[in-house]
Amino acid sequence: MTDEFPPIGLGTMGIDDPDRIAAAIEMGYRHLDTAQIYDNEEVVGEAIERADVPRSELFVATKVWADSLAPDDVLETTAESLDKLGVDAADLLYVHRPIEAYDPEETLPAFDELRDDGRIRHVGVSNFTADEIATARDILDTPVFAHQVEMHPLYGQTELLADARENDTHLVAYSPIAQGEVFDLPVLNDLAEDHGVTEAQIALAWLIEKGSVPIPRSASAGHLRENLAAADVRLASEAVERIDAIEREEKLFE
Repeated sequence: MTDEFPPIGLGTMGIDDPDRIAAAIEMGYRHLDTAQIYDNEEVVGEAIERADVPRSELFVATKVWADSLAPDDVLETTAESLDKLGVDAADLLYVHRPIEAYDPEETLPAFDELRDDGRIRHVGVSNFTADEIATARDILDTPVFAHQVEMHPLYGQTELLADARENDTHLVAYSPIAQGEVFDLPVLNDLAEDHGVTEAQIALAWLIEKGSVPIPRSASAGHLRENLAAADVRLASEAVERIDAIEREEKLFE
């Protein structure tokens, strides 16, 4: 396990081939993001075992789904997740969504217990509002290490980004290239041409410049390499402001 939180992670939703994830690890990805509801924690675990990279260099995150957020269920399903992942402890465990069985006063102490017992290293939340994360901070004994939300050039999450900065929380961006919508944005077309990179790389570089941690996923080795290389793309403040100024707003997930 590592204390480092790499600038770009690997989203694994929908990936059922451990070799693809293992190849990504060997390519340089160190932050792996999965979830109970993705039904692929065993796939990620197999990839971790196959990859020629020590576990100590990886940052492994998973999420407890909404129907398992009663305290006993949190403990039971987390044990199952660790077994599927083949790890003694997860680096980060999220509340996936604050719905269904979520009760902050009941759910969150179970996350503290898991951290106190060494079964997880950090606590995170996902898809929370600013008020919901404020409540979580009040209840938890441990800091909220990360908040995972949809974030991309069409959905900038200004309020939650400010909240994360103010509270030393990592804002983790899922769907960072807006399901491919970034390829049709004129501003990103122009910036990609100017920098000699792809629109996806511009979107990822913008997210990093904003202070978030994007977790793209990809079906091809070529795109995996391109996404990882986006960490080396530097955007001037003027370029960041041009993307900030895109008037179209589109939230892809409810």
